[in-house]
Amino acid sequence: MTSTTPAGKAMATNGPAIQARGLTKHYGGLHAVDGVDLTVQKGEIFGLIGHNGAGKSTLFKMMLGLIAPTTGEILIDGASVQGKDFRAARRHIGYLPENVVLYDNLSGLETLRFFAKLKGAPSAQCEPILARVGLSHAGQRPLREYSKGMRQRLGFAQALLGSPRVLFLDEPSNGLDPQAIRDFYATLRSLRETGVTIIITSHILAELQERVDRLAIMANGKIQALGSVQALRDQMHMPLGVTVRLAPQDAAFALETVSALTGVSGKATEQGLRLSCPRDAKMALLGVLASLGGRILDVEMQEPSLEDVFFGLAD
Repeated sequence: MTSTTPAGKAMATNGPAIQARGLTKHYGGLHAVDGVDLTVQKGEIFGLIGHNGAGKSTLFKMMLGLIAPTTGEILIDGASVQGKDFRAARRHIGYLPENVVLYDNLSGLETLRFFAKLKGAPSAQCEPILARVGLSHAGQRPLREYSKGMRQRLGFAQALLGSPRVLFLDEPSNGLDPQAIRDFYATLRSLRETGVTIIITSHILAELQERVDRLAIMANGKIQALGSVQALRDQMHMPLGVTVRLAPQDAAFALETVSALTGVSGKATEQGLRLSCPRDAKMALLGVLASLGGRILDVEMQEPSLEDVFFGLAD
C-alpha cells in the first residue's frame, strides 16, 4: 500500500477527536457498556481490546452513531453523535467493519464508486485510493476473483473515501499477509501524520503492541486499563524477563547467586538461565551478573508483551 494521495485535512475543531462521557448501553439486565469515559486526541492511533463480550463492539457502534447509548454522550470532532450536526460530521468518518459486505459481480473500481456515491465523496478519489491500497492492477477485475486479502484491502479503501478525519477499523488485518500488514500500518502512520485519528480493535495483540500510541482494555463493559503499552506495564509492576546464556556447568552457581536478590527468581535451561526480575532490581541484577565475569556469555532482557499485560489484568 503506497502513499500516493493525501490522507485528509486537519481536524475541524481544536478539541479532542473523540470524547465519551458517562456512557452506558443496557439491554435489559445486561450492561454491555457500563460507565465509560474516554478521550482520544487528534492524530492518535488508539487500540481497543478485550475478550469477546467485553463491550468493544457495542462501544464502537455507539461512537459511529449506529446504536444509541442508554445514558451518556459521545462527541466526534466536537459534534454530538445524537445531535443534528452529526450528519455532516459523519461524512468525515471512515469505517471498516469486521465483515465488510461486497458485491461479487462488481469490479473493485465499481465498488469504490458505489461507496463514494453513498458517502458523497468525489468519484475522482477512487482510482488513487485503489493505488494507495495496492489494488490498481485489479481495479477492473470482478470481486469474485479477489482473494480474502484483496477484499480486505478494498474494504480499507472504502473507509478512506472522503478524506476521513476519524477512522474506525474493526479487525482490519484479517486476511492480510505479512507484507500487506506491514504496508497497512505504514499507511496508518502516514494518515496519523496528517492529523487523522485512528481507532483499532484487534485480537492480534502482538500486532498492536508496537503500533498504537495508547490503548484501552475493556472487560464487563468497563475500561479496566488505559494508557500506552509501557505505561500499562509500569502500572501493573510487571517483571522483566531476563535470559542469561552461560556454560551448563556454571548455571547452578549463577542461579544461586542471582536468587539472593529480592524478587529475582528463575530456573536453569539448556542455554543458561531464565529469570524474572522486578523493574527496581534491574540494575542490581546487572551488577551481580557483571561480577560473574567470563562465566556470562550473553544477557538479554525482555519487556512484558501486550499479551502479558492483557492476561495479567484478567488474572
